[in-house]
Amino acid sequence: MLNCAETARLLLSWEDIVVLSHASPDGDTLGSAAALLRGLTALGKRVGFYCADPVPEKYRYLFRGLELGEFAPQHVVTVDVADVSLLGDAWEKYGSLVHLAIDHHATHRAFTEDRWVEGDSAAAAELIYLLLGEMGVSIDPAMAGNIYTGLTTDTGCFRYRSVTPRTHRIAAAVMELGADAGEINRLMFESKSKAQVEAERLVMEGMEFFCGGRCAMVQVPRRVYQETGAAESELEGVAAMPRQIEGVVIGVTLKEKEDGSVKASVRMNPPGSAADLCAKFGGGGHQGAAGCSFPGKTMAQAAQEMKAACQAYLAELEAQGCRLE
Repeated sequence: MLNCAETARLLLSWEDIVVLSHASPDGDTLGSAAALLRGLTALGKRVGFYCADPVPEKYRYLFRGLELGEFAPQHVVTVDVADVSLLGDAWEKYGSLVHLAIDHHATHRAFTEDRWVEGDSAAAAELIYLLLGEMGVSIDPAMAGNIYTGLTTDTGCFRYRSVTPRTHRIAAAVMELGADAGEINRLMFESKSKAQVEAERLVMEGMEFFCGGRCAMVQVPRRVYQETGAAESELEGVAAMPRQIEGVVIGVTLKEKEDGSVKASVRMNPPGSAADLCAKFGGGGHQGAAGCSFPGKTMAQAAQEMKAACQAYLAELEAQGCRLE
């Protein structure tokens, strides 16, 4: 396991670097990647970027003005990738060249020769900020905006329990360096298309409560996108909604992917751990937020299995004497 200084030295010794984000990309993996790419470019490195899925429209500003090349890389770096399965076809394209992983998930499963993982960081963007400083990069407004995007999206605009004093200090630092925090937060949290509003309405109408109201589940079948015209990325925020309801300890969102598979996003309030629950299905993440997949299962089957797992997990917590509110 590397630390920040060792990671910086490694990257400084490399040329021709491609940075990978995880599939179904969010603001942290994309903001971290874009900031790192800009930093490496400033150091004279030739850089490229790849993600198994297209960059959602609302995140495209992160890469504005970046000069990305098409070349055979010498080294490949992943950012915010907790498990090789999250890379999608990127592993098939670059697997043998993936030499470094930079991640903030405590459940990180090693898949590279070298890695820098800090499981108590609120976002991978925190690590990228520290790394750029260690490499001697002067952070410009574009890099600052990239880092701020990663921070605010992975912390729910700094509302989650994962946020630490360091998170706020880094956010303040990048604001001083030119990050337009107000505009970024507006784009991320206060701007919705009519299609997105209609899709959220359809999804929330079907919310189901179980385990005495301590669990809430919403399901997002493919027909929601077809009926409303909403993009899949526009429903990222739905995963946080079930847990926001008073009395809910576990919030579950099931999404049907384009290939027919089902992905679960779990949000949990203390004393439970979303990562522990998702680990029962081979997934992982953080205490408050985690995910897993149900390959080969229908939405109904995934819902049934997740309900049973939630009930069993709550029983485990009660047996341990945990107070569930």
